[in-house]
Amino acid sequence: MLFLGTYPYSMDERGRVPVPPRFRDAFVAGVILTQGTPDKCVRIYPLPEFQEKANLYMAEPVTRRSGRVMRRTFFGGAFDAQMDRQGRVLIPPQLRRFADLEGEVVVVGIGDGVEVWDAEAFAETRQAEEAQLKALDSE
Repeated sequence: MLFLGTYPYSMDERGRVPVPPRFRDAFVAGVILTQGTPDKCVRIYPLPEFQEKANLYMAEPVTRRSGRVMRRTFFGGAFDAQMDRQGRVLIPPQLRRFADLEGEVVVVGIGDGVEVWDAEAFAETRQAEEAQLKALDSE
C-alpha cells in the first residue's frame, strides 16, 4: 500500500491521533512510531515497513560513528504502539515533545508510512520547501 494524501485532525488531550480510515488495515499487524529526525514530526510505520527501514539502518556498521549515530537516532526514538478500536494511535509524550504536537495536527502520507506534524509547523515547512523547489527549478 502507498500512503498518500494530507489529512487534518485534532490530537486529543491524551495524545491520540486518528489514522486515516483508508490506511487502518495496513496497521493491524503492528505500529511503530519514530522521531522524524531531522524533521520535527513523528513518523508512523506499519511493522513490515519499519523492519525494511531497520535493515537499512543496520547495514551501516556499528564500528563506524555514522552507523552508531544513525542507529541511536532511529531506534532510540522508536516506540511500539497499537491502534485502538476507534483507529487512533497514542503518541508517547517524548515524541509529542520532540515534534511539538498539541491540538491541531496533520497526518501526511509519505509512501511507506505517514508523518504527524503540528499543523502550523507543517504549513511553514511546506512553504519553505516550495520556495526551495522553485529555486531549483530556476537553475
